[in-house]
Amino acid sequence: MVSVTDKAKDKIVELRQKDGLNDNYAIRVAVQGGGCSGLMYDLQFDTAQQPNDHIVEDKGIKIYVDRKSLLYLAGTELDFSDGLNGKGFQFKNPNASRTCGCGESFSV
Repeated sequence: MVSVTDKAKDKIVELRQKDGLNDNYAIRVAVQGGGCSGLMYDLQFDTAQQPNDHIVEDKGIKIYVDRKSLLYLAGTELDFSDGLNGKGFQFKNPNASRTCGCGESFSV
């Protein structure tokens, strides 16, 4: 299961409004090969549910995660930071054994 913090929810709603997207747009969270640690997070808006998607809804935000990515993302919390140490979405992934300094890639 993937969850979102209140700050991440607020930012997702803000970005949807800014881009002129309605509530039918879910967040697609996926894992792809690459990055300095071997695996990278991918986050985007999507309206097309795929047959192999696991669907989660947290705090009114619908989240699509494909089966393969779910193995890496189970228990992950999506947060948003706008502090001095960096601005953007952050993944708090209990399955990651190592993450890179920027937080965009990880390994298990």
